[in-house]
Amino acid sequence: MMDLISQEIFTLHGMLIASIFIMSWGIGLLMTLSHMTPWVPRRRAEFLAPEVEYRASPVKEFTKLLERDLNAPKRYTPSTCYLSVIIPAMNEAERIGVMLDDCCDYLEARAEKDEKFTYEIIVVDDGSTDNTPDVVKQISLTRKNLRCMKLKANRGKGGAVRIGVHNCGGKLILFADADGATKFEDFELLEKEMLRAAGGEPLDESFPAVVVGSSFARTSSTDFQLFRYSRAHLAEASVAERSFFRTILMHGFHTLVYLFAVRTIRDTQCGFKLFTRSIAARVFPVLHIERWAFDVELIFLCEKWSVPVSEVCVRWKEIDGSKITPFWSWLQMGRDLILIWFRYTVNLKKIPKLIQNKIGLWTDEPPK
Repeated sequence: MMDLISQEIFTLHGMLIASIFIMSWGIGLLMTLSHMTPWVPRRRAEFLAPEVEYRASPVKEFTKLLERDLNAPKRYTPSTCYLSVIIPAMNEAERIGVMLDDCCDYLEARAEKDEKFTYEIIVVDDGSTDNTPDVVKQISLTRKNLRCMKLKANRGKGGAVRIGVHNCGGKLILFADADGATKFEDFELLEKEMLRAAGGEPLDESFPAVVVGSSFARTSSTDFQLFRYSRAHLAEASVAERSFFRTILMHGFHTLVYLFAVRTIRDTQCGFKLFTRSIAARVFPVLHIERWAFDVELIFLCEKWSVPVSEVCVRWKEIDGSKITPFWSWLQMGRDLILIWFRYTVNLKKIPKLIQNKIGLWTDEPPK
């Protein structure tokens, strides 16, 4: 009996039925996963709601990225400074001081040499349970152009970056991790590539472009000598120091990114990315992922819209105190990757409005 069943399975007809069954099961699984993890609808009013500086007297509101007038010629407001630095932080009281010293030292020194170089630093406290915002506020008393925004609840790294970007005034917008893993002066490398892509100085903020600090960027032999202590070199060297399990998870994640989302950028997770104001106003309002995989959705959309995205090798060192939980964070990121591919591939805009609202597309309509 079992022999007959086995022979039937391996016939053309049997294989066809098995394939249909597997595909149906896979699609059903994706639909179930999508239903269980809905994307929160994005409302324009959310992005235009005022945000105020933490413990500022008098109360000071942040500059808005988006224009309030839907009929305005541009979707973004005019820039108020050359560079905005967005730093998401959660429970970083012990580490953020070192990062801010590195950041402020570079920016203050450059501003002294070049009066046209204006900047702001916005630390977005993502619902910390320690005294991170108070530490930042204390540092701001002796540093220039440093402000803190405190979120009422934890939104995830992606959510904190998104809110910070929507409340900044820079012609260029850089987000950087609070751990200080990347040497801040390497901003000049990203800036140089951005100017090259945008056609040189003066920088045109209406030109859509993204530059990513990368651990895997291809460089010339001369560049490799210059950046021999880059994140790329250290990432490869640190494989031997990681557990076998964590190494498998790392490579598995990069494989999933390539298969389901981004293929032009090798390192999507480096927390050192530079945007022009125009592309920030286009891509950040439609982001849905608020946790660790938000970088992938961001670059995925840029690829789909044919926005120039460049990689630049930066110096990097591993810092203790990572907020990533080795198993659950990677599992969550893998789930988000698959949902990015699934939801954008099936082109949700063609799905009936009821299903769109459940999944959560960005809309200008007022909430009901």
